[in-house]
Amino acid sequence: MKYRKDIDGLRGIAVLPVVLFHAGVAQVSGGFIGVDVFFVISGFVIAARLQEDLRAGRFSLLDFYERRFRRLLPAMTVTILVTTPIALLLLMPSDLMEYGRSLVATSVFSSNFYFWKSSGYFEVDAHLRPMLHTWSLAVEEQFYIFMPLALWLAHRHLKGRWLVILAPVWVASLALSIFMLTRAATADFYLLPTRAWELLTGAVLALRPPPALRSNFLRQALALAALAVLLACMVLYSSATPFPGAYALPPCLAVAALIYCGETTLPGRLLSTGPLTYVGRISYSLYLVHWPLTVMLRHYNLRAPNPFEIALIVAVSFVLAHLSWKFIEQPFRRPRAHTPRWRVMAVVAVIQLAIAGVGVALVAARGLPDRMPGYAQEDVSAQKEWRERTCFLSADQKAEAWNVAACTRVDGAGPEVLLWGDSFAAHYVPGLIQEPRFRGKLIQYTAAGCPPVLNYYSYARPNCSIFNRRALDLVAQRHIPIVVLSARWENHSWTTLDGLQDTIARLRALGATVYLVGQSPEFGVDVQSLAYRKASHDRKVDAAWGLSFSADFNDRLKSKAGGAIFIDPLAFDCQGETCLYRRDGQYEYADFGHLSRYGSARAARTYFPLP
Repeated sequence: MKYRKDIDGLRGIAVLPVVLFHAGVAQVSGGFIGVDVFFVISGFVIAARLQEDLRAGRFSLLDFYERRFRRLLPAMTVTILVTTPIALLLLMPSDLMEYGRSLVATSVFSSNFYFWKSSGYFEVDAHLRPMLHTWSLAVEEQFYIFMPLALWLAHRHLKGRWLVILAPVWVASLALSIFMLTRAATADFYLLPTRAWELLTGAVLALRPPPALRSNFLRQALALAALAVLLACMVLYSSATPFPGAYALPPCLAVAALIYCGETTLPGRLLSTGPLTYVGRISYSLYLVHWPLTVMLRHYNLRAPNPFEIALIVAVSFVLAHLSWKFIEQPFRRPRAHTPRWRVMAVVAVIQLAIAGVGVALVAARGLPDRMPGYAQEDVSAQKEWRERTCFLSADQKAEAWNVAACTRVDGAGPEVLLWGDSFAAHYVPGLIQEPRFRGKLIQYTAAGCPPVLNYYSYARPNCSIFNRRALDLVAQRHIPIVVLSARWENHSWTTLDGLQDTIARLRALGATVYLVGQSPEFGVDVQSLAYRKASHDRKVDAAWGLSFSADFNDRLKSKAGGAIFIDPLAFDCQGETCLYRRDGQYEYADFGHLSRYGSARAARTYFPLP
């Protein structure tokens, strides 16, 4: 395949927003689509090379895999070798065990399955997982298993009619991605069946390109429009965008259009400039090194990076990527001496087994807790009192799974109180059911990730809409006089929170007195890790740390309260941006922000509205 500078420039355009997005540059909120750009490019390049080999009669499956191993594994192995000692120094035992599991998954090219089952890409703990970014490499590696075989079959038995096989798979994969977005969003994000169409977009372009546009004006216009769409997606998309599904079509088709239009257009010439092609050449190493660097800095500081640290992450990532590209990638891709294939495959097997062995050892050793003398994870969680899957519904449960009899948690003589919200509502229940001053009937109406906002809709949690509508019916049918709204408000956009005013107005129209409990403190990491790393080990000493969100958040939220009575939890534990997380020898939180048994009891005593 002829080398094209503009494709290297596209790789540069792909990796830069990924690095900036992960480092914490808010203006590139859709930077994650850089991975989709890589998918389209990979599909195009791999299919074009396979087609050349098949037509020239030199196709060999072993040759293909040897080239892929030489391209991908050396730099990844070195990244793991450098990351692991740092992980041993910085990660708490539970985090080190998770790192070990991810190493095992990475060694067998299945880390996308592991992260699908253990974390969402945009969840809080995702920022603390050093190997999370390998999910996309696993998707590509799995694609490489099927793609050469499919093209060989089409070449041999269908006379090169590639589309007979690829077109139905492209359509089915896209349809599945759109379908899964409202039913299993995390699987949709991580797994090959719902991502294959992106890789196949590039493959189909390479194998059956449309006729060349004869009009230079049309070619220029198409390329300019495609570049504009791609850049717009990078700044307009965000973690709230339902993705991939149909929203992945614009950036993927834009990349295909830029490749199709070629190097002679204005965007093609821009992409072919030296700085962008250089970034494209080091893009694989840059992708590999930037994420562990970002994660380890978070583990070291126990907070998100500040602007100076963001700039430092980007600069150091480029330095490390250049070194990796020059001294690792290049020598292994183009060795000076021929190495027998069996030896290459044997080395690959040994390296992957060694990586898996390290992972297994870390898990078996339970994260090597002896590295941290005096550290012991205390069980302070009160989550068992939430009545999960009964009164605190999971994302896969329909609203009908909830019933009022099982979820009347306190059956006092006073008025009914409906506690409506997500896990940041459920965490008040343990304290309320033990609070002797609570005289009413507490009805727990909570579901994972569902803020009590009637117009809220999530493609990842489609059951929330019906769940929330049924809350209004419940208030109307039972004439509930008091409704308390609570949620992890800072996890939602202000567009979503604008719907609070309508929700409150409709509750008040039903005769309910509405309380709006503001955002409670969050610290970004587990508070026991904070205590060990940054605070005194003396349990008699109160401990505080900076919030993971702006302290004026609740002031803005209060403006959405309408006719509700607003309660600000920050007023009881915080001074400015700093909040207590340990008081009187007790942890107030069980993790990064959910209340512990002690914290829930204290909240019930101090600020939760009691009838």
